[in-house]
Amino acid sequence: MEYFDWTATVFHSVPYPVTCTTRGADLTQDTVVVLCPPQCTQWRTSVFGTGVYAAVSSICGAAVHRGILGPAGGPVRVHRLQGRHNYISSYAHGIHSQALSHWTASFKPINLPQELTSETSTTALPAAARPDCQMDIAMVIDSSSNIGQRRFNLQKNFIAKLAAMLRVGPIGPHIGLIQASDSPRTEFLLTNYTQPKELLFAIKELAYLGGDSNTGKAIMHTAETFFSQENGGRRGHPRVMMVLIDGWPSDDLDQAAMLARESGINVFLVSVAKPAPEELSMVRDKDFMKKAVCKDNGFFSYPIPSWFSTTKHIRPLTQRLCSLDGLLCSKTCYNSVNIGFLIDGSSSVGDGNFQLVLEFLAGIARSFEVSDVGAHIGAVQFTYEQRLEFGLSDYSNKDDAINALRRISYMSGGTSTGSAISYTTQNLFRRTGPGRNFLIVVTDGQSYDDVRGPAMAAHKQGITIFSVGVAWAPLDDLKAMSSEPKDTHTFFTREFSGLSEFIPPLVRGICRDFTENN
Repeated sequence: MEYFDWTATVFHSVPYPVTCTTRGADLTQDTVVVLCPPQCTQWRTSVFGTGVYAAVSSICGAAVHRGILGPAGGPVRVHRLQGRHNYISSYAHGIHSQALSHWTASFKPINLPQELTSETSTTALPAAARPDCQMDIAMVIDSSSNIGQRRFNLQKNFIAKLAAMLRVGPIGPHIGLIQASDSPRTEFLLTNYTQPKELLFAIKELAYLGGDSNTGKAIMHTAETFFSQENGGRRGHPRVMMVLIDGWPSDDLDQAAMLARESGINVFLVSVAKPAPEELSMVRDKDFMKKAVCKDNGFFSYPIPSWFSTTKHIRPLTQRLCSLDGLLCSKTCYNSVNIGFLIDGSSSVGDGNFQLVLEFLAGIARSFEVSDVGAHIGAVQFTYEQRLEFGLSDYSNKDDAINALRRISYMSGGTSTGSAISYTTQNLFRRTGPGRNFLIVVTDGQSYDDVRGPAMAAHKQGITIFSVGVAWAPLDDLKAMSSEPKDTHTFFTREFSGLSEFIPPLVRGICRDFTENN
């Protein structure tokens, strides 16, 4: 039997989600607004009575029978009434209600006023209105001495209303929560509560901690581990961190916010009750909001004047959290770049060294999140001729791409690096946009043709080139191929065994260039 404590403040102002089988007998308050899911007509709901229904009846089934609820579901106001005799059977709106001689309690579903119905349909049903709101959301709330017990309770009501509108579920958003105090405390992970009712009760039970407002520590703690797959983070789902601050933080946010951005986490800062003019001298960093957020463009900062006026901000804040196009920090170098490997297969390399080159490139590929919607890897081998080994879209996961790299067979022949760059520009990157295309050229000798012209053409097409030379590769040719600044895009080693040392700086260089260009 389902039982709900309808006395929490949040339940009075936001329709509370119920199931198609929730009964009138499960209510504990005389009047309440519930939120019925879609397609309750397809359930075998038990309904007794007409107009007024026995409390043993399904609330949503009775609302459909009375004609105030359609197939799409929605909010319904329910009045609890005394029991009565002779509940009448009838058929209406696809529901056949049954007769009942007597029951100890009754209820009556009532249509909401039009303005409330329309407002609720756009704010309390984001799962239906925004089916793409499949975010992993970490709520970092203020539990410091700044906020105090009373405002802490108002904060709980605010995030409960927000959670009710977000409508968590297996194919919707997942929500976890961390309290910021002297030290951060994880209250529940993303997958602990995937049903709205369970989540709202978990929020209601949160205990106030007190202590310093170490928001930086809390952001760092959340960015480091909270979104990992071991802790319930979903692969490929946008990561959102909503941080609430009452007043100002006690610590610095810079380093924590930088880690969050580099980890692909979209940090929103909701600042309530900004410092008064006489309090500004106590604020360590007056630009803390600008430094904390994903991007200082106004979208990720959300000031609210007071905890007593938060209700009107729920809808616009929910829309921001669910705005996939606005989540600029979701795209990182690790999940967004196209990387082409241009591999020298000339006779001077030799079969054994060629395998070292392939292992070197596999090490680079291993650093990126290769998938159909993430990073892409492609490879071209060249001598005097060119051979497309596999394209950027041929492999949609990292293991397959790396295995394809390792299977490349050694060609042997001459060295025409310029022609190979032109071929790769035209055949590997022909359908990709600028700003995220990277070409790593690995060669061990001098090219028999010009490399400057083809490299400049590639640069103009938006392809960033890193040149990696081994043994007898001339430094002038390597720098001619590389993008600017030449020194950070050119690598050289005398031995093929030294290639592995270039993996970390190459990966960092790709991420640096991606961040600057995007």
